[in-house]
Amino acid sequence: MIDIGLQQVAVERFAVRDAFTISRGAKTFVDVVMCVVTDGTFTGRGEGTPIYYHGETAEGCAAAIEALVQAQGGVPDRETLRTLMPPGAARNALDCALWDLEAARTGKPVWALAGLTAPQPVRTAYTISLDTPEKMAQAAADARARGFTLLKCKLTGDGDQARIEAVRQGAPDVDLIVDANESWADLDVQAQARALADLGVALIEQPLPAQADAALAGLALPVPICADESCQSLADLARLGDYQAINIKLDKAGGLTEALAMAHAARAAGKRIMVGCMLASSLGIAPAFLLAQFADWVDLDGALLLAHDREGAMKVANGYLSPGTLWGEAIITDAQRS
Repeated sequence: MIDIGLQQVAVERFAVRDAFTISRGAKTFVDVVMCVVTDGTFTGRGEGTPIYYHGETAEGCAAAIEALVQAQGGVPDRETLRTLMPPGAARNALDCALWDLEAARTGKPVWALAGLTAPQPVRTAYTISLDTPEKMAQAAADARARGFTLLKCKLTGDGDQARIEAVRQGAPDVDLIVDANESWADLDVQAQARALADLGVALIEQPLPAQADAALAGLALPVPICADESCQSLADLARLGDYQAINIKLDKAGGLTEALAMAHAARAAGKRIMVGCMLASSLGIAPAFLLAQFADWVDLDGALLLAHDREGAMKVANGYLSPGTLWGEAIITDAQRS
């Protein structure tokens, strides 16, 4: 048994390049919780972004981490952590820090420790924030000019068809997915889906409030529906029979450990997978990048939307995301080399 301690926990703020706007409002910055764990020789880092619609705050997550470590007399292992802490950003930060520490301690990268293949660049969606049709069309054109060929458009349930028509004019050759963020509660989902299908939309994310999932039963829709707010952790999968896909986010799931279990269970259930994120620095995106290697859709632009990122940040070129150097890499000691 390796004794692991908490070296640091901190709340850090990152400014958003432009306001990030969805149906629930706009954000100009994001606060994250960052923690460092240590075995006395090596360290590991992890980052979590609070799930605001659950009432989480970065300060609350930091306090929860400190309280858990104090109560346990140290940092528990990953599997024990899943039993002691509920899913959310605090557990995500600790879980990912433990993976990072193990990579440093064993000299094996996290992808190898997790039984995955070496990560390759993946095509990521780029988010077009909710705005007027004209401004969304311009944002889509700008994103396409930067090399993005997959765009994710935020919708609000009012004037959505006009927005997507405008986006299509701004970027006629891109692949489109849309995220309603639970805003279609009073709409005819079938009619909305048919209209968007005619515009080439390939996926509709969370059209209805999470508690209204039953309304999807029996609907024959021309576009697959992806659960986001309805799919928080592994425990939710059993009741998502009317969704064709799930959006796995490490902050919702509570870490890479839970997210990997979700991905395997989703595949076994015949569901397709999107790997998404909250606004986060590259430290928060890097663990999800490993999961993205076998996803059907990747939406990991959280760090790309920030005004500034961390040193060693992930890179993007022509819409493809590549790993940085700030998480999950093996540290080979002289003793291990010999």
